Amino acid sequence: MNELGTLTEKFNQASNKNQLKLIDDIIAKGEEGYQFLREFLSSSQEQVPNPVLGKIYQALKNSDNQENNSFIADKIPQGIVQPESSSNIDYSELQELLIVKEYQKADVLTRVKLCEIAGQKAVQRKWLYFTEIAKFPIKDLLTIDLLWNVYSEGKFGYSIQRKIWLSQGKDYIELWAKLKWKDGNRWTKYPQEFVWDLSAPLGHLPLSNQLRGVREIDALFAHPAWTAENALTTNRK
Repeated sequence: MNELGTLTEKFNQASNKNQLKLIDDIIAKGEEGYQFLREFLSSSQEQVPNPVLGKIYQALKNSDNQENNSFIADKIPQGIVQPESSSNIDYSELQELLIVKEYQKADVLTRVKLCEIAGQKAVQRKWLYFTEIAKFPIKDLLTIDLLWNVYSEGKFGYSIQRKIWLSQGKDYIELWAKLKWKDGNRWTKYPQEFVWDLSAPLGHLPLSNQLRGVREIDALFAHPAWTAENALTTNRK
């Protein structure tokens, strides 16, 4: 068995966490590596999108390889997530930004989409009342979270932030420190001091405005989306 064969066998038997690490090694093998990833992605289209499939899609979509470009254009031109909305919100642009790792632009657009969900008054004022967040449709909040999670190697998303918050005993001071939103008594300056790539701390994005207090993010973390029986399932191991 050649080196690529050993890699792909290891990949097929690995956990999602280890698969994420092996993707770059497979890409380094050139066209044969890309061919394996195209076949793997093609055979996985019936699966619920997860960070492994998201990273593979990004690698193929963002490469200069003609075979990859043709495969994406023919098979999966709009991304591996099929965004769902109970509010008739279009999430296609958000998916496009996350695919190409434009995380700062995606963060800004996420705030716009949350206001769209809340309604015209929120769109006009450009910020949210915590009471509006409590009324968000489960489907929309889970769609936004899934998009962020799938296209960040599992690092970003509200569900990730909530998990960290729970692990810190629901202590927001500890959460802000973990997310690097605050250092001691000093808030991280927007936008220059935030990290807009995958070197960011776990859960760093998307941002929530904390300057008016925690009621907004508290409503987000208390939303029934995270415990709903019909919640979208993603593998975040």
